[in-house]
Amino acid sequence: MSKILIRGAKVLGGEAQDVLIDGETIEAVGTGLSAEGATVVEAGGQILLPGLVDLHTHLREPGREDSETVLTGTKAAARGGWTAVHAMANTFPVADTAGVVEQVWRLGRESGYCDVQPVGAVTVGLEGKQLAELGAMHDSAAGVMVFSDDGKCVDDAVIMRRALEYVKAFDGVVAQHAQEPRLTEGAQMNEGTVSAELGLGGWPAVAEESIIARDVLLAAHVGSRVHICHLSTAGSVEIVRWAKSKGIDVTAEVTPHHLLLTDELVRSYNPVYKVNPPLRTEADVMALREALADGTIDIVATDHAPHPREDKDCEWAAAAMGMVGLETALSVVQQTMVDTGLLDWAGVAERMSVNPAKIGRLEGHGRPVSEGEPANLTLVDPAYRGAVDPAGFASRSRNTPYEGRELPGRVTHTFLRGRATVIDGKLA
Repeated sequence: MSKILIRGAKVLGGEAQDVLIDGETIEAVGTGLSAEGATVVEAGGQILLPGLVDLHTHLREPGREDSETVLTGTKAAARGGWTAVHAMANTFPVADTAGVVEQVWRLGRESGYCDVQPVGAVTVGLEGKQLAELGAMHDSAAGVMVFSDDGKCVDDAVIMRRALEYVKAFDGVVAQHAQEPRLTEGAQMNEGTVSAELGLGGWPAVAEESIIARDVLLAAHVGSRVHICHLSTAGSVEIVRWAKSKGIDVTAEVTPHHLLLTDELVRSYNPVYKVNPPLRTEADVMALREALADGTIDIVATDHAPHPREDKDCEWAAAAMGMVGLETALSVVQQTMVDTGLLDWAGVAERMSVNPAKIGRLEGHGRPVSEGEPANLTLVDPAYRGAVDPAGFASRSRNTPYEGRELPGRVTHTFLRGRATVIDGKLA
């Protein structure tokens, strides 16, 4: 592997520096660096970040290769600046055994575009009735540390308690999809003024908040770690903030779409805006941004949820829930958090690389951009402006809510252990 010299990049948005990569490692960081025979990347004005880590990605394989595969999903991840993703368990078959998580892990290794860390199911078949093989999945080649029934809530308090107790033995974490099912039967969108006017079944904020409140208390009771997936309401923010003030070991994520989009968009009846949890109000969006800025919300995670055209190109009630997000996430975070002054680029690195790697106990990622560290890096041009064109996505699916919308920033280069996976915005 040849040497690569990244010249004049603003490391974490700071002063311009040169970064020399030798093999899989950062050899030096400084000014005026040179290396004979090195491939030079001129990065004047661009931001150099540690490779992004997504704690919440749906790669669909095995079982739904019509919407995404591990290969296409990791290509999309690389295009978006991600060097590692956590693949959710709601595949067919469900990733609830050592065999299935090892299959996903091996597919990730074969793809080569980013590291794939499988997430194991909490319960058998995501049915919420019996704990899955948590220990066996952890002890497998995949080394699973994160467990989630995402797409479904672990609504049985006893099952949730047992899961929290079980993963404590190996410092694992249960990532909860907070949705009280009885409160969301027939729900189509956020419960509020817009749902009342449109006559669509409402999804109340309390359906999310009641589960979060229960689970932080359970985590405190058993002394375990709980992570809240795709937090979406101002009330949820307050519960997590309270729990952290009490020393409870809780972390939380927000998606890019919940930082930008509101339920007003549902007035179009375009199913591209149908997502779980639903788009909320402007007040919720502002509360989420503030909570991400002050650290109440620890990370940004995409909840990348690809669907084939026929699952979205239909009437609202019949449409699948979910949005693709790997290739647009960093741009949305730049628009909502950096360009608004709520976060600097070092803060983005913390919330999109350092913290998710720490929560997932993922070694080699989320590391400082400094000498001797793994060369997992992302180079971003923050001055770029362009309209989103899903026809150019690497993902197999096109269900983006940003089609035609102008977003700032573009990932120009991604490096996975010193090897370029993206060069000048194109897959290597």
